[in-house]
Amino acid sequence: MTGLPSLPTLPARTETDPVCGMAVNPERSAGTFEHKGKTYHFCSPRCLSRFQADPEPFLASGPKGMQEEEPRSAPAGAYTCPMHPEVRSDRPGACPKCGMALEPVMPGGAGAENPELADMGRRLRVSALLTAPLLLLAMGGMLPALGDVAARLPSAWIQLALATPVVLWGGWPFFERGWQSIAGRSPNMFTLIALGTGAAYLYSLVAVLAPGLLPASFHAQGGHAPVYFESAAVIVTLVLLGQVLELKARARTASALEGLLGLSPQTARRLRQGGEEDVALAEVARGDRLRVRPGERVPVDGVVVEGSSSVDESMLTGEPIPLEKAPGSQVTGGTLNGTGGFVMRAERVGSETLLARIVAMVAEAQRSRAPIQRLADRVAAWFVPAVVAAALLTFAAWAVWGPEPRLAHALVNAVAVLIVACPCALGLATPMSVMVATGRGATLGVLVKDAAALELLASVDTLVLDKTGTLTEGKPRLAAVVAEGMPEAELLALAAGVERGSEHPLAGSVVAGAEARGAAIPAASGFCAAPGKGVQGTVSARTVAVGTAPFLTELGVDVSALAPRAEELRRQGQTVAFVSVEGRPAGLLGIEDRVKASARDALQALRADGLRLVMVTGDGRATAEAVARQLGIEEVFAEVLPADKAGVVARLQKEGRTVAMAGDGVNDAPALAQAQVGIAMATGTDVAIASAGITLLGGDLTALVRARRLSRATLRNIRQNLVFAFAYNVLGVPVAAGVLYPFTGLLLSPMLASAAMSFSSVSVVGNALRLRRAPLD
Repeated sequence: MTGLPSLPTLPARTETDPVCGMAVNPERSAGTFEHKGKTYHFCSPRCLSRFQADPEPFLASGPKGMQEEEPRSAPAGAYTCPMHPEVRSDRPGACPKCGMALEPVMPGGAGAENPELADMGRRLRVSALLTAPLLLLAMGGMLPALGDVAARLPSAWIQLALATPVVLWGGWPFFERGWQSIAGRSPNMFTLIALGTGAAYLYSLVAVLAPGLLPASFHAQGGHAPVYFESAAVIVTLVLLGQVLELKARARTASALEGLLGLSPQTARRLRQGGEEDVALAEVARGDRLRVRPGERVPVDGVVVEGSSSVDESMLTGEPIPLEKAPGSQVTGGTLNGTGGFVMRAERVGSETLLARIVAMVAEAQRSRAPIQRLADRVAAWFVPAVVAAALLTFAAWAVWGPEPRLAHALVNAVAVLIVACPCALGLATPMSVMVATGRGATLGVLVKDAAALELLASVDTLVLDKTGTLTEGKPRLAAVVAEGMPEAELLALAAGVERGSEHPLAGSVVAGAEARGAAIPAASGFCAAPGKGVQGTVSARTVAVGTAPFLTELGVDVSALAPRAEELRRQGQTVAFVSVEGRPAGLLGIEDRVKASARDALQALRADGLRLVMVTGDGRATAEAVARQLGIEEVFAEVLPADKAGVVARLQKEGRTVAMAGDGVNDAPALAQAQVGIAMATGTDVAIASAGITLLGGDLTALVRARRLSRATLRNIRQNLVFAFAYNVLGVPVAAGVLYPFTGLLLSPMLASAAMSFSSVSVVGNALRLRRAPLD
C-alpha cells in the first residue's frame, strides 16, 4: 500500500437520493428513475428499488436520510440539535423538541468559543453569587450564629431581592424552553424544571407581596406563610451547573475532531519559478508543487513527485509503523513526515482533504441516532405527562392527609417530584455515548457513518468478505510466465504489446511485469477487446490473443494442452490468462493479487469472536479456494456475478443471520446496502463507501476488529446509562412524593431533588466519557 486515498469528495453538482437523502453524483449514480416528469438519482440499487415500489411516501415526508443526517457541506455557523439533527438554526439556542442546546454543525463552525457555553457560564456565575447568601439567610434558623442576625432582618424581602434575578434572568432560558415544549406539544426536561421553579417562585412571591391571598392553612404558627425562594434559586443554579458541565463535555468530544483539523500545518512551502515561498494553507490550490521537509507535517492530500521518505499515518489508521513514500505514492494532509524530504503535487485541498472529510462525517455520525435511542424516545413520550400527573397526585394527597401547614407541604413535595423526575440523564444516555464513540473510532482508523451501524455491528454473527481489495491488496502483479514453443521473454513482450491497449487492471499488471523484466514492448495494431473475456491485436506482424480459455476457444484455439498447468497456477491463488500467437496456443500468464499481510490475524480474531466468515468473489473457484485456504475461510462463493452478491447476503439473512458485508468495489455496493452493516475499505470506490455504514480508513481488516470491540463497548455504555437513568427516576419520584415520610419522617426538599437530578446527568456524561479510554486493541 503506497498511501491512504481520500474519501470521496462531493462534485460541483449533486442530486439528492429521495430515499436516504445522500448526495449523489449524477454521472456516477447507481440508477435513475423518472416519476411525474422528474428524474431522480440513487446512491444504491436498494434505494432505487424502494423508490420504484412506492415513490409517494418518500416525496411526501422527505428522505429518511435527510431527516436523520446533516448535509455534508453545511455552512459555517449553522446550528443543529444533537438529538434531533433535522432541527436547524442559523443561531445558537435550544431545540424546540428536547430543549437541549443547539451546537455547531461542524466543529469550529461557531468560532473559538461556544456562545451557548459562554452564556450559561455567565448566568451560572451570577446566580451562584446571589444564591450563596440567599441560602445562608434561609438557613438562619438552623444555624445559631446566624439566627439572631436573621431575626432582625426583613428576611423574606431580602430573599425576594436575591432570588428574583436568579430565577427570572439566570433561569430565563429554562422558562423559554419550557414554554416552547408546551407550545410545540413536545414535553421534555425543561417542562418539569419550568413548572417546578415557577411554582416555587410564584407561591413565594404571593406569600411576600399579598399573604392575605393565601389560605390560612398555608400560614405557620408565627403567622407568616413560609417562602421557598431559596429552593427556586438553588434549583436554577444547579440546573445551570448541569448545563455547563454537559456543554463542556460535548465541547471536549468535539475538540478531539478539532484537534485532527489542527494537525494540518498553517503554512505550506510552495515551489514557484525561480524559487520557493511559504504561503498560508488556504492559498494552496490543486496542482501546486509543495516541498515537505524532514519532520514537517504534510499540508494537503496529494502525490509524491520527487524524493522519498517514510510517513507516520497513525493519526488516521491507528497503525504505528510509518509507510514508505516514493514518486507516485499518495500522501495525506496532517500526517507526519520522517527523516526524508520530498516534493508533492497538491490534489485535494481545503474541505476536500481526507482529514476534513473525516471530521465532517464523524460530526454527522455523532448526531445520528442509534436504534436503541427509540427506547428512550418511547419512554420520554409518556414520561413527562406521567410525572406531571404524579406531582398533581402528590399535591392532592398532602393537601388532604399531610401535616399542617398542609398546602405548603403539598406544594413543596409536588415541586420536588417535578424536579427529581427531570429526564436529563435519560435524554443524554444515548447521544453522549454515540458522540464519544464515533470520535474515538476516527482516531483508530474506523469511520462510523451512522450510529445504527455502530450499534448493529455488535450483534453481527456473519461476515461476508469480498476477495479483491478487501482480503487481498487489490494490486495484481505478474507472478508466472509459462511459454510453449518460444522463449518466455518473447511471449511476454507479445502479450504486453496487445495488453497495453486495455484498461483492465490485469492488463496493467502484465505490462508492468514486462517492463520490470526489461522486455521491449512492441506496438500493437488492430486492437480489439471483448469485455470480461480478453483482447486481441497484431504485434510485430503476428496475431496475438490474451484472455480466458473460452475466449480463445471462440477464436478457434485449442488450449486443452495448457489446462493442467493452468489449474496448478490457480491452486496457487493466481488468475490465469491464456496466450495464443498466430492461432496456436503459446503459453500462460499467472497474475497474483497478494493477500494483505494483516488479513489472516484479523480474521482469526473475528472467528474467535464467534463470527461466521464467508468469502464471495467473481474469481474462479480454484483461485478463490486457494486464497480461502491461506486465510482459514471454509465457506466460499466463487464465480459470483456482481449483481448476485447482494443475493448471497439476502440468502444468509433468510437463514436468520445478522450479516455484515465488507467490500471495496462498485460491484460490492448492492451487497453493502443489502447487509445490516456495510463495511467499506477507504482504498475502494466512491459508491462502495457511500453504500456502507462503516469505512476502514487504512483498508485494513484489523480496524474491523477494533470497530467490533468499539461497538460492544458503546452498547454496554449506553445500557449502563439507561439503567442508571431509569433506576434514578423510579427510586427518586416516590421518595420525593413522600412515601418514606410516614415511616422515617424523611422528605426530599426541592433543593436536594435538584442536586440529585444534576448529579445523575453528570454521572451519565462521565460514564460516556470513559469510552475515550476503553481498551480496544
